[in-house]
Amino acid sequence: MKINNMKRLVMMFCCCLIAGQAWADSCYWPQWQRFSQQYISREGRVIDPTDGNNITTSEGQSYGLFFALVANDRNRFDQILNWTENNLAAGDLTARLPGWLWGKKLDNSWGILDTNSASDSDLWIAYTLLEAGRLWRSRGYQVMGTLLLQRIVREEVAKIPGLGFMLMPGKAGFIESDRWRLNPSYQPPQLLSRLAQTDKIWGEVAESNRKLLLEAAPAGVAADWVVWQKEKGWQTDGKTGATGDYNAIRVYLWLGMLAEDAPGKAELIAHYQPMAKLTQDTGLPPETVDTQTGKATGTGPVGFSAALLPFLAGSPAQAVQRERVVNNLPGADAYYSSVLTLFGLGWDQQYYRFNQQGELQVSWEKDTCKITH
Repeated sequence: MKINNMKRLVMMFCCCLIAGQAWADSCYWPQWQRFSQQYISREGRVIDPTDGNNITTSEGQSYGLFFALVANDRNRFDQILNWTENNLAAGDLTARLPGWLWGKKLDNSWGILDTNSASDSDLWIAYTLLEAGRLWRSRGYQVMGTLLLQRIVREEVAKIPGLGFMLMPGKAGFIESDRWRLNPSYQPPQLLSRLAQTDKIWGEVAESNRKLLLEAAPAGVAADWVVWQKEKGWQTDGKTGATGDYNAIRVYLWLGMLAEDAPGKAELIAHYQPMAKLTQDTGLPPETVDTQTGKATGTGPVGFSAALLPFLAGSPAQAVQRERVVNNLPGADAYYSSVLTLFGLGWDQQYYRFNQQGELQVSWEKDTCKITH
């Protein structure tokens, strides 16, 4: 390699580490390359080694697909998609929702451990397929995404009395006679905005989700799980209590990444400012917050700091959290922190954005680089 080419690569790499630049200057995304090497098998299985069992979740597969699209890594995208379809959906994502958990069985064989679905994963997969179809001009991805989305509506969307249409966390196990158990982090508003272009029911889900985000967080901090009870409204979840931590951190992430001109963003950001204050007062994000009292305990891992980068945009606290992330990038033993870092730091370094309609804007659209093979 010529010296001038080497200098150019070094300069491009350095530019990607500078927050606030107009857009990332290269297709090369160091954090994605690291994540891909550390957590994704050659076949396209995203591996979570946290508990030592090397499980795979549909959530991990959905995030891997999204990051591969942001990175313009179509080979990796297809590997992840094919593995997901063949191993979690019995060979057809349009015919059945993927099982959420895959790993080693008691007889030492590998396969699906729980066939129930996880709707956030399904939503991300459908969204990413639609956007991959648009960005890579592939009708195949678009058709698959559309058919999967129709199945999500049939199997995972419910009409809740007094609330409206809502995405349930999965196709089974979350509805009782007069109670609906919901996860506030499962419906990123920008995804719902994009999907509303395909079916008006997603606009109705978005409105119900907005009520959830504003009404089910009385202290201005997000809960991991909440319950809607008929004629009584929002209730504390009986299983997890008034707790917000490893699920809830994504609520701030999604809201922070909304386009500046997205309808209602200012109100949502203002509503959740207590979380920003907790982070600013201590210098680090709390690990757990009581959603009724706002009392915080513990210190969140570095991935929490990364997740809050979009939410804290423009505040002094953002620079503090950015420094923590850049100086303490998660390694091969921190799967969830690595995921949150790809989302938060990737957005902060402007590898991607969402526009008002929820469409994905990627840095490589503005470059002359080619798809990674």
